[in-house]
Amino acid sequence: MGGTWEALAAKKRQDLLNSIPEDWRIPSHLLPPASQNDITGFPETSGWFTREELDITNSTALELLPRLASGSLKSETVTRAFCKRAAAAHQLVNCLSETCFDRAIETAKALDQRLANGLGPVGSFHGLPISLKDNFHLRGLDSTVGFTSFVGDPAQDDAELANLLIKAGAVVYVKTNVPTAMMIAESVNNTFGRTVNPRNRQLTSGGSSGGESALITFKGSPLGVGTDIGGSLRIPAACTGIFTLRPSFGRFPTLGCRSGLPGQEAVQSVNGPMTRSLFDLEYYCKAIVNFEPWHGDPRCLPIPWRRVTLPSKLKIAVLWHDGMVLPTPPVTRALRQTAEKLRAAGHELLDWSSEDHDLGTQLLGRMFVADGGKSVFRELGKTGEPLRPEMADYGEARELGGFEYWQLHLERIQFQKRYLDRWKKAGIDAILAPVTPFSSVENGKFKHVGYTGVYNVLDYAAMAFPTGITVDQAVDVLQDDAPQPLSDLDQVIRSEYNAEAVHGMPINLQLVAQRLEEEKCIEMCKVIIKALN
Repeated sequence: MGGTWEALAAKKRQDLLNSIPEDWRIPSHLLPPASQNDITGFPETSGWFTREELDITNSTALELLPRLASGSLKSETVTRAFCKRAAAAHQLVNCLSETCFDRAIETAKALDQRLANGLGPVGSFHGLPISLKDNFHLRGLDSTVGFTSFVGDPAQDDAELANLLIKAGAVVYVKTNVPTAMMIAESVNNTFGRTVNPRNRQLTSGGSSGGESALITFKGSPLGVGTDIGGSLRIPAACTGIFTLRPSFGRFPTLGCRSGLPGQEAVQSVNGPMTRSLFDLEYYCKAIVNFEPWHGDPRCLPIPWRRVTLPSKLKIAVLWHDGMVLPTPPVTRALRQTAEKLRAAGHELLDWSSEDHDLGTQLLGRMFVADGGKSVFRELGKTGEPLRPEMADYGEARELGGFEYWQLHLERIQFQKRYLDRWKKAGIDAILAPVTPFSSVENGKFKHVGYTGVYNVLDYAAMAFPTGITVDQAVDVLQDDAPQPLSDLDQVIRSEYNAEAVHGMPINLQLVAQRLEEEKCIEMCKVIIKALN
């Protein structure tokens, strides 16, 4: 692989653009102006999409799957519609990293022919296009995870999850953009650049699964899969107002994915679905577990999907803040209104102390840089690519020795035990918390993963879900009698808060259950959504 990192990146971006057929390139006279922030309505207003394409791409996965399985809707038709809308999304918000449109269409045709031959559907995802985050290996495609050093290094095999999805009839057609090493809470890197939020292109779509969140919000995918090591599913879901589940390690297969920090296992990366519908999310989770992925991934736990019966009255602890950074006003308002509606519905609510959250966040950060940043600098050094400013911690880190690293593991276990004891003593079913301090935030201004990262250290099941509440710039202002900032970082976030910039944005919250309680987490989320509605 020759050339400078700039040349490699430029060629990769051009190759990606060239992979979009001319028919799926937005005519220049239809392109929305750069000043148009919300482009989610473009497919409907542009006149560039057919009525059939709009009907298909506006549908949920569960609306499409029965029609695909029966043959009343051709997989080729559905696949072409989502390929076109994904191509449009990329041209408007820069959300893709790879395409395999031709392969996807051939796969869809074969699935249609199977039905025509009377052989029946392949599996749970027969004919459904599913998008994947960039780090999932797909044969013949790069998994750059933002590094120019991985440009031109195609995967030889499919990741275990991708293989499983394909066997179940899914049509894989695109991979989506991530930040460098997947270690920034916004999806920006030196190879592809920045993915922006389709609801407001001045705002971030989050990271590291921000390409997925942007694509799904634009309806360029009915269902996507991202990963989470410090909030990388929940943060982008919150920034765009969609659903996601961060499962505990071992529920879904992770074999065959490229890591930004290979070998780092003090805190495990997991993958999970990102959807516009809670029922799509539940369907995906059940289907993946029912495939018994432990037969293909040795670290998957042989736990079938379990039926959960909730108590009639849930006991939910509310984390109003994490002791480090106060939520911005719209998030606090959404948290308060959700708590009030749950209480009115007969559930018991109590306040949850932020004790230990600072420690949990520190542990996470220490785990990420325990190698002194060597993993990151090894890849950067291959092409002379510079370290992005968002990753300054990796340039300042000191490598831990083996003994020190073992002590870090002991601290993690002590932290997990202390949090578990506190949970059990309180007798709670769940924690209701912010996902981030923000609804979303202007590009380049995301700070603080404390609300999510703590639950990665604990390996708890956690959902990010839209509340149906949106930011109101007339209401969500900083009050003169607001509490004092909790930290210097809190003061910076407060000083940068701009209610006008995020006006109208959806507000997500986080629902946290115990480790390996994915089924319960989903059922409790249904209860909360019902109370909110």
